Amino acid sequence: MAFPDFFTAFPALEVPFPADVVQTQAIRSEAGLVVFFTFHRDLTLPMHAHGAQWGSVIAGEITFTIGDDTRVYRPGDSYSIPAGVLHGAQIKAGTRVVDVFQEPDRYPVRA
Repeated sequence: MAFPDFFTAFPALEVPFPADVVQTQAIRSEAGLVVFFTFHRDLTLPMHAHGAQWGSVIAGEITFTIGDDTRVYRPGDSYSIPAGVLHGAQIKAGTRVVDVFQEPDRYPVRA
């Protein structure tokens, strides 16, 4: 399922991956950051940690390692990553997710 067309009016973010690999649209407030990710190519997300994160898979598939637990997430599945917990993923091309970050400045808005 594609995100609605009006999402393209949301600002894109500066993420450490090229735009032909992942596309972003975001809504930011003082309380947090909501990001709509579309992965155009397979992506390996290295292990890292930051503030709390919650996400839901809309389409595609992610093999996520959160702490010591590795699990495959598919459409309708959600995940919760506590602040400071190491996590990384293998994300398949065509995957779409919605992630909510505790940190409103997790990624800067693309100028």
